[in-house]
Amino acid sequence: MAYENETDAFQIDSLTVENRLDRISIYGSLDLTKNRHGLESALKLKRIIDASIDALKRDKNLPDQITTVAAESVENPF
Repeated sequence: MAYENETDAFQIDSLTVENRLDRISIYGSLDLTKNRHGLESALKLKRIIDASIDALKRDKNLPDQITTVAAESVENPF
């Protein structure tokens, strides 16, 4: 569910999609090849984008802009 938690992450080949409460982060790369695999990848990406758009449309109090805070780096305890 788009914008519902801070834990969901999806991988489509080398493309990563991370769910956040205030944003959906998409990074990496994805080749949509002209074959069945490319079609499957494109459909997965479309479902993620469509879910994001639907969630944004449902929010009746959608602000014009938000301020995002950079993630804090912590030292590795191991």
